[in-house]
Amino acid sequence: MEHSDREPLVRRTSSSYRTFPDSTARRLDREYLRSLHNKRLYLAAFAAVLGNFSFGFALVYPSPVIPALEAHPNPALRLDQHTAPWFGSVFTLGAAAGGLSTMLLNDCLGRKLSIMFSALPSALGYALLAGAQGLWMLLLGRVLTGYAGGVTSASIPVYISEISHPGVRGMLGACPQIMAVLGSLVLYALGKYLRLLLDWRWLAVAGEVPVLAMVLLLCFMPNSPRFLLSQGKEDEALGSLCWLRGEDTDYAREYEQIKDSVRKQSRRVSCAELKDPFLYKPILIAGAMRFLQQLSGVTCILVYLQPIFKKTSVILKPEYDAALVGLVRLSSVAIAAVSMDKAGRKILLFVSAGVMLVSNLTMGLYIHFVPASHNGTVANTTLASSANLPAEPTNYITLIPLLATMFFIMGYAMGWGPITWLLMSEILPLKARGVASGLCVVVSWLTAFTLTQFFLPAVNAFGLEVPFLFFAVISAGNILFTGCCVPETKGRSLEQIEAFFRTGRRSFLR
Repeated sequence: MEHSDREPLVRRTSSSYRTFPDSTARRLDREYLRSLHNKRLYLAAFAAVLGNFSFGFALVYPSPVIPALEAHPNPALRLDQHTAPWFGSVFTLGAAAGGLSTMLLNDCLGRKLSIMFSALPSALGYALLAGAQGLWMLLLGRVLTGYAGGVTSASIPVYISEISHPGVRGMLGACPQIMAVLGSLVLYALGKYLRLLLDWRWLAVAGEVPVLAMVLLLCFMPNSPRFLLSQGKEDEALGSLCWLRGEDTDYAREYEQIKDSVRKQSRRVSCAELKDPFLYKPILIAGAMRFLQQLSGVTCILVYLQPIFKKTSVILKPEYDAALVGLVRLSSVAIAAVSMDKAGRKILLFVSAGVMLVSNLTMGLYIHFVPASHNGTVANTTLASSANLPAEPTNYITLIPLLATMFFIMGYAMGWGPITWLLMSEILPLKARGVASGLCVVVSWLTAFTLTQFFLPAVNAFGLEVPFLFFAVISAGNILFTGCCVPETKGRSLEQIEAFFRTGRRSFLR
């Protein structure tokens, strides 16, 4: 009797995303979203994005530490012009390895447990950095913290998208980027204002705090309902959704929609199924977005920010310029978080790529037509020594590279930064979400490593303007790619997005 009463409910609820949504379904969806109380959902998202805080902290860890290690009295720990770049760049190799392993972890352990698993290499990496007695310990510590960052990069966006509902998924999807920026700013603040009180080793000890807080909070958070259903754990999935939405809401209707979508998919993806547009189209879109995001130059600009400002003779001190750019980045991601569910994803991607195009073009033309006062600085010195060179007399025209960089970071943080991660978790089909998200992270960090390694040789061979003009061309390509390939997912459930790729009917996304 229970089964017969339940089947019509499944058919009624699944019809809201399999066919043109009628006015009754839309009204029920609006009423359901208004009835939700999101305090527990926000708590679960906060617990997860603490992993991104640790990621942002670890990413910029070399910035204040390299100068200290270059002047270290112990030869075993002292960095030179050959080892210092590796100390910064091996993090991206670790992140690529983390993304590769997440292709298995996300589907074997689940999203939440994968995030918690990242705490192990992260804590071990920080411990090695804090107690380093040789170069190998420093490099291994960086690889392990990078590995943890790769795992969280692939797992946290998927976890957040799967526990969220369409009304707040855009805002929560921007939170990983916000927390990564906050982690970077906290590291800069600790490195700049507490370096007289704290040895560089204590910065690594401070990195353990968000890792431990993340693990403790996640112990009390539910796993993703969609993942639990894919594992056949129906009662646990229903309890998870009830906890996230509230007992006094019509969460059973959403549960049946999710269950109906999961029922259509097998647990594993076969090689033959990869020929299905339902699978390969969203995977290609997500992977291409990660590739284009890194080719736009954001990692190079952030890593070499202070030397770039020094080479272009910006009127302010490079460390203050970097802090200013960080604050602009944080405020821009916050703006994106607020406006993403109202303006939509595509319009922000268009604006983001347009601003990045103008900024990179301005920077390239400025460097070409306004000769630098000390050419070759970036190419012939380490990052730290370049940033510490004595300032030369400048005039107010040197504010142009500062403003151009600020607008580039603002444009990136408003669109191609947070939305790329969000869309990856939204458009990937459930049956391939774990594997494909890991693959996208691998593509992202291998591209970042390659670009970062070739940036200084390119500057040395062709001049600083050539990379920025290249980044401008990529930004123009981002505009075309957004218009031709990226679907609008604002206000759509993950089941409706899957239905769009399954059928090719854009009516599902209206």
